Amino acid sequence: MKNSPNSMTEILKKGILGLFLMSALSNGYSQKIDTSRDRVKTDFKIDMTYLGSVQYRNANEIDGSNWLLGCETLDRDFADYEQYKEYLNPLGIKLLRMQGGWNKTEKVKGQYDWAWLDKIINDAASRGLKPWLQTSYGNTNYVGGGGANLGAGMPTSKEALEAYDKWVAAMVTRYKDKVKDWEVWNEPNFGDNTVNTPELMADFNIRTAQIIKKIQPDARISGLALGHYNYDYVNRFFKFIAKKGKMDLFDNMTYHDYVYNPDSNYREVEIIKDLLAKYGPKVKLRQGENGAPSEGGAGRGALWDYDWTELSQAKWDTRRMLGNLGHDIETSIFGIIEMAYTNGPINKLNFKGIIKSDETKKAIAPKMAYYAIQNITSIFDNSLQRLKDLTPTHNIEGAGADEHRYSGGTDRSLAVYGYENSKTKKQIYTIWMDENIPLNTNVSKMVTLKFSNANFDTPVYVDILTGAVHEIAADQWSKKGNTYTFKNIPVYDSPILIADKSLIKFNQMKKQSEVFVMNDETPWEDLGGGVQRQVGGFNDDLMIVKFKFIKGAIGAPHKHFQTQVAIVESGVFELTIDGVKKILKAGDGYYVAPNVVHGAVCIEEGVLIDAFNPYRPEFIKK
Repeated sequence: MKNSPNSMTEILKKGILGLFLMSALSNGYSQKIDTSRDRVKTDFKIDMTYLGSVQYRNANEIDGSNWLLGCETLDRDFADYEQYKEYLNPLGIKLLRMQGGWNKTEKVKGQYDWAWLDKIINDAASRGLKPWLQTSYGNTNYVGGGGANLGAGMPTSKEALEAYDKWVAAMVTRYKDKVKDWEVWNEPNFGDNTVNTPELMADFNIRTAQIIKKIQPDARISGLALGHYNYDYVNRFFKFIAKKGKMDLFDNMTYHDYVYNPDSNYREVEIIKDLLAKYGPKVKLRQGENGAPSEGGAGRGALWDYDWTELSQAKWDTRRMLGNLGHDIETSIFGIIEMAYTNGPINKLNFKGIIKSDETKKAIAPKMAYYAIQNITSIFDNSLQRLKDLTPTHNIEGAGADEHRYSGGTDRSLAVYGYENSKTKKQIYTIWMDENIPLNTNVSKMVTLKFSNANFDTPVYVDILTGAVHEIAADQWSKKGNTYTFKNIPVYDSPILIADKSLIKFNQMKKQSEVFVMNDETPWEDLGGGVQRQVGGFNDDLMIVKFKFIKGAIGAPHKHFQTQVAIVESGVFELTIDGVKKILKAGDGYYVAPNVVHGAVCIEEGVLIDAFNPYRPEFIKK
């Protein structure tokens, strides 16, 4: 039987569609990283001119930063590295926290199967990423070998400890050329168990660190891995190690301490820092893991008892990251993907991942938090230095010549931290409302912010959640002496930035006029007060505009970050530029540098032709 032309067309269509779908599935098409300006949409209203969106940076483009990433539970097969490995570099984080998985590697006593871990370590290293490998958990092959899951007891029997030592030594020997960072165990005080006492775990930390250092003298080792805050546990742990004179084995002490409001536990964090300064002043404090889920529900790990969404998760994660940065604490995000726990104290899908997954461990799509974290890693790297003396004040005018103060314009609690570029000294300030657990709605407040001894050429407003970069209009900010004032700035319970434009790498909004702009077809816009405006040709870099004035009309003094040149087409004008007045007539011209105050008074009816670089987005009707 012959096929008709129509039936053949349908067959071809189905065949092409089938090939497309097969190709899409095999290449992870549904998992594509969105780079458009609309990759994150919220109902947060920002009545400011949109300039563009933050451009993400690959991890290999960033020399160093404050950020680490949890690639957790691979040792227990609750996640699949192959599913998310392509997402790692675009997130902008190099250091990856992983469990070494003694129980998975030594399934038969004395025999190591490294194939699973080789594949992960080798792939990460090939991407320029740096595994931070943890010596956990125990091994059930040995009597007294400890458990192989979260909350498990450490190995205690002589046989098990000797086997543990051999495994650690073998792992360090195998990966020492690709792994420099190590961590001893995980959450020894989980559930306030009475097995892993502070002294026992401190001795275990020393034992492990000595093995690592003997094989790899330049290794960087993290100890403690505290689950939840417990002053007595931390004090006894540090005291034991210090008494043994072994604090110099460690570069970091890590803690987790999940709390519903990410800004609520810095008092406890400072107490840990004080203890660390007492017992080991050269050892730094690091947040070893932390993150919020995107859904609630019992059996899914910490912070389950709240109606989380992707919105509140993204707010929590970004507040925790930037809050820790403001306290000089490195931060590890927990974690890259949702984890399909099947056993242990967590026994359901853990929604803390920033990539959506399911029980099959498939990477489905990045969540809102993934894109928000991209915005942070793009902006906040080691080129920025914290303004450590930044403090709130009710007397901004009383700030000293080099003193950094801020006024929030409200008696509501705001988290405010400041940074400057180590070379240019241009500044960024992070601001958010920190009183509550992140909301699943966006409730904003307009505030007036003042900063003493700030340093901006062209300040912009950035919403970290969406990556949107907005112009701060000339009438919204001013400088008096060394104090900058920003009026009508929208803040909410998610971080926003006021930053010098030079410190934000962003994709600018692409705009362009028609190739031919005909005078008779282009309307004049009435600006009031006897002034009209007609926009000519433009693109992102250049715009030409006509301004028509009646006699006596005024172009009020103003400023903008664009460079401006102009010519008087007709009429007579009194121009004032940076305080200097001049009478101009037809054929005369002028130049206005960025952020210089200027204005005009029309003496005889006429037209000014102005050119701007870059273009003036607010002149384009939306």
